[in-house]
Amino acid sequence: MAAHLSYGRVNLNVLREAVRRELREFLDKCAGSKAIVWDEYLTGPFGLIAQYSLLKEHEVEKMFTLKGSRLPPADVKNIIFFVRPRLELMDIIAENVLSEDRRSPARDFHILFVPRRSLLCEQRLKDQGVLGSFIHREEYSLDLIPFDGDLLSMESESAFKECYLENDQTSLYHAAKGLMTLQALYGTIPQIFGKGECARQVANMMIRMKREFTGSQNSIFPVFDTLLLLDRNVDLLTPLATQLTYEGLIDEIYGIQNSYVKLPPEKFAPKKQGESGKDLPTEAKKLQLNSAEELYAEIRDKNFNAVGSVLSKKAKIISAAFEERHNAKTVGEIKQFVSQLPHMQAARGSLANHTSIAELIKDITTSEDFFDKLTVEQEFMSGIDTDKVNNYIEDCIAQKHPLIKILRLVCLQSVCNSGLKQKVLDYYKREILQTYGYEHMLTLNNLEQAGLLRPQMGGRNNYLFSDLCKVIKIINVLRLDLNS
Repeated sequence: MAAHLSYGRVNLNVLREAVRRELREFLDKCAGSKAIVWDEYLTGPFGLIAQYSLLKEHEVEKMFTLKGSRLPPADVKNIIFFVRPRLELMDIIAENVLSEDRRSPARDFHILFVPRRSLLCEQRLKDQGVLGSFIHREEYSLDLIPFDGDLLSMESESAFKECYLENDQTSLYHAAKGLMTLQALYGTIPQIFGKGECARQVANMMIRMKREFTGSQNSIFPVFDTLLLLDRNVDLLTPLATQLTYEGLIDEIYGIQNSYVKLPPEKFAPKKQGESGKDLPTEAKKLQLNSAEELYAEIRDKNFNAVGSVLSKKAKIISAAFEERHNAKTVGEIKQFVSQLPHMQAARGSLANHTSIAELIKDITTSEDFFDKLTVEQEFMSGIDTDKVNNYIEDCIAQKHPLIKILRLVCLQSVCNSGLKQKVLDYYKREILQTYGYEHMLTLNNLEQAGLLRPQMGGRNNYLFSDLCKVIKIINVLRLDLNS
């Protein structure tokens, strides 16, 4: 059991156990030894619900990443493909199956679509002549994945693009389906509120799904009082601005994937090893970040400026705890100290890791460029010079900074200014295309379609973000203490 999933007000281990049970049932259908061939994108999410030990209990002996040509040799009876319903993946699977058919002995093939079965994909397998090779063709509804005691994720990175660019409502269906699963486990949510067209569609899908299951009444007392559905485009500003919490900055700088982060190894080398400069580790340091770690749970949501004092205080507490060994005189006192030792050593290791991470982040946040970028963001959110070309953005383009950084700033300016003047927008577009390549014409067009980058339109309802801040008195909340 993942203990950290039960720390919050809702025990999310119930959801985790439900999806694990469904996985075990499918594996048991494939009697005999097994090899799993993974769609690489799924390995991270599955790692949060089913470690290798669970798979091994159900006779999974080998695991491979889905690639073209022949599969690696494996002395197993069953080969199971865990894949998303993507047509390009079906072509690779067909190639794998056809190459295996030439081998002996014959294998049993199975395919598990995550999170849904696709008729188009099955037709593609049929066209390739391999559909009949699969004994089981099923779907695994992994709609909501428990990440932490207070966090569920669909891990659908393309959902915004699908909804607002491609007019594809599939991700909304999965959101509704996942919420219905949640209600089946935790009771019917009595109140649902939402804002935005997509939120309305999800709510309507949930109502329709509820009608389809009118025969089965949910007798579980509701754990959740209210469900609040919000479209992403209700607040486009938040994902564009730089995150300033401890966890947020880790994600900004290094990227957190499926609760894991990979960090430069040099800060984590033992002191003597680091001082000598010889044999320094070259492989990235991989750490899991969740509330199971007491220190991380305490500092993850703090502004980064407040993290140093917490780490310093924690270091003094741990140091004092280790000093207690000198006061242990009796056998009972020594025994008590020894019983606390594993927890103390874990706390010291956790402190060392987060001190190293904080040092890595500080190297970035104390740089002049980071300060300048943050200053520009604050100026935009305060309504300062949002209607003209920004000098900092110009300089960044000239120095060919990462394109994602440029686009975030330009889009932030657009959102805060309720669009950009046509000549300002045209200037940014021209500079970006000439510097980064004309292939990004499609990128800029997509940003416009999504509402992130647009020309300013005249009219009485064309409010600036800064004006709205003044009306509802939140401008002081947005001001950042850049000098601390």
